[in-house]
Amino acid sequence: MDLPFTLLPDGFGVAAAAILVSASFFTSALTATFGVGGGVAMLALMGLFIPVAALIPVHGAVQLGSNTGRAWHQRANVYWAIAAPFLIGSVIGAAGGAFFVVQLPDALLKLALGLFVIVVTWSRIPGIGRLGAAGLTLGSAVLAFVTMFMGATGPLLSAFFAQLFPDDRKALVATHAAGMTVQHALKLVVFGLAGFAFWHWLPLIAAMIASGYLGTVYGTRLLEALPETAFRQGFRIGITLLALDMMRRGAMALL
Repeated sequence: MDLPFTLLPDGFGVAAAAILVSASFFTSALTATFGVGGGVAMLALMGLFIPVAALIPVHGAVQLGSNTGRAWHQRANVYWAIAAPFLIGSVIGAAGGAFFVVQLPDALLKLALGLFVIVVTWSRIPGIGRLGAAGLTLGSAVLAFVTMFMGATGPLLSAFFAQLFPDDRKALVATHAAGMTVQHALKLVVFGLAGFAFWHWLPLIAAMIASGYLGTVYGTRLLEALPETAFRQGFRIGITLLALDMMRRGAMALL
């Protein structure tokens, strides 16, 4: 049974919508607790129901709402000092991605990014704690550029911010949410200018965002109660598994 076209796109069933709305709660709770994992899990699940042509923009819209809600709910822990260079770099990177006409080799990109995430997660980059505005701008530009070609680049930003906040899990999770809000917003601007019809998906997106905010509230409570050591262990294991899966998909594509 399908709802009228005003609520769901043609051919999109009620059961699929219910699954995605329910999953939004749990994936948002996961990210609110550990700062990583929810966006990738949601992308994989949405890929089972949403056409390829709509997958990245719809996922981006849902993640924009989810990250905005998390950034607002955890706003007291956002490290606003990096806002200006991060925003400048993100705009530059998104603009570059929008006008980049050469198709990037997806398989090699996944392998390289997966390896990068693992290296950064398990080692400390010398001097990153003293990274200036220029370095933050450059790093943000690269991340924003990559997110135009990949659906879920949260692990990349998480690995980057984990280097900046090695002893403050709350700042890591909250600032990651604020950063992803900026990058997903820029992504939606690019897709909107390219002509994607977001209005077809707005009811589903709105329901997933509302469910995701409830998950954020629940996940934030878990984050508050989680010891720093336990958080770091869970964060590293989770982000490593995501990176290994990214590399696996890249290797399978090459083969």
